[in-house]
Amino acid sequence: MSDDRLIVALDVPNALDGLKLAKTLGDSVSFYKIGLGMLTGGGLALARELKDDMGKRIFLDMKLFDIGATVTASVRGLAQFDLDFLTVHGDPHVVRAAKDGARASGLKILAVTILTSLDRADLDDCLYREGSVADLVRERAARALDAGADGVIASPNEAALIRALPEAKGKLIVTPGVRPEGSDPGDQKRITTPLAAIESGADHIVVGRPVWKAPDPRKAAQAIIASLNPSGPLQ
Repeated sequence: MSDDRLIVALDVPNALDGLKLAKTLGDSVSFYKIGLGMLTGGGLALARELKDDMGKRIFLDMKLFDIGATVTASVRGLAQFDLDFLTVHGDPHVVRAAKDGARASGLKILAVTILTSLDRADLDDCLYREGSVADLVRERAARALDAGADGVIASPNEAALIRALPEAKGKLIVTPGVRPEGSDPGDQKRITTPLAAIESGADHIVVGRPVWKAPDPRKAAQAIIASLNPSGPLQ
């Protein structure tokens, strides 16, 4: 049984591998993320096939950032594919432009706060102003939501801080950087377990390598879903 709180990241080389994985996972997964790494490998075609032929929900993780007119035009073009989520950088002018492009569609615009692969030292290298990562994420989230974002992308460590914001009422929180107990953290620096992320206020968790690198991806996905429902399966 699937649970669309789990979004599986199809961070595989190309659309053929992505489709093969989706068929392996079958009805155990209903929601997929397709990112920049897949874009030149047929990612949009895969999105259409998963959506139209297999009835899956699609999160397109593009992290768009440009001048307003370009963002609006890009989002307007992507909205025609009837996708579910699209990421943009959380700068207010980008969020407003993306919402303009998504107008009259069901596409949800999710704002990226600070990438889960970054820590304070990385932010120093990028010339971010002083302050803890958590404080900066919370402020960026508030500004993006005030600008009209339908939700935010944030590490599970900051999900509770964002959920407590007045601006977050009725909004989505999607958390990458989620790893089941005992998993390799990979390049993520701010991580937690699937259940902890949900309990902290996340609506959806994004998991990639712990699923598609597992000896049995379907079993790995089912184990994550089971961990989200410790009292038993959803009825």
